[in-house]
Amino acid sequence: MTKSPIKQSDSTSHQRRKAARPGEIVASALELFVEHGFAATRLEDVAHRAGVSKGTVYLYFDSKEALFEAVVREVVIPQVERSELLAQQHQGSQGELLEQLVMNWWQSVSTTRVCGIPKLIIAESANFPQTAQFFVDNVIQRVRGVFSKVIEKGIEQGEFRQVDPEYATRLLMSPMVLLAIWRHSLQPYDQAFPMDEQIYLQQHLDLFLNGLRKEMP
Repeated sequence: MTKSPIKQSDSTSHQRRKAARPGEIVASALELFVEHGFAATRLEDVAHRAGVSKGTVYLYFDSKEALFEAVVREVVIPQVERSELLAQQHQGSQGELLEQLVMNWWQSVSTTRVCGIPKLIIAESANFPQTAQFFVDNVIQRVRGVFSKVIEKGIEQGEFRQVDPEYATRLLMSPMVLLAIWRHSLQPYDQAFPMDEQIYLQQHLDLFLNGLRKEMP
C-alpha cells in the first residue's frame, strides 16, 4: 500500500529532527557549561534545554566528559582550523598576519558562548584533569603552534628580532585569554573603567608587535 503524502512528510520531518539532535544537544551543553560550570551542569539539565529525554542524550554521549569533548570538537576546533588555514595561505607580513589572527579570534568568540570556555576550563581543571588535558592537547597546543610558527617565520624573514618563539607566543596569548576570563567574571563589577575590548586588543597588539619587530639599521 502506498503511503499517504502526509505520512511521508511526517517521516521525513522525524528523520531530520533525529539527525539534528546531536547538534542541539551540543549547543545546549555549551550554554549550560558556560552559565553554570562543568560540575554543576547535569545531563538531565542539558536534555531539558535541548528538548529531549535524558535517555536521548545518553544515546549520543555516554558521559558529561564525552559531551564536553563534543562541544570542543564541534564548536571550538573549527575556529582553530580556520586560523591554521589562514596562517598557511598568508603571503606577506607576519606582523599583519598576527594582527589578523588575533582580531579574527576575538570576532569569532566574542559574540558566542565560546568566550566563556577559558574561564570554565581554568576554574574546574583541578577537579576534572582529564577534561582539562583534552582541552590543552586539542586547542591550546594547536593555537600555540599557529602563533609560534608565525613568529618563527617572521624571525627567519628578518621582520622580527631574535626571540624565543614559545615564550613570545605565551606573552601574545595571555592578554587574549585574560580578556575572555575577565568578561565572564569581574567585568560586570568594574564599572569604574568600562573597557572597550577592541581598543584593549589593538593596544596589546601595538605594544607586542613594536617590541617584536626588528629595528632597522
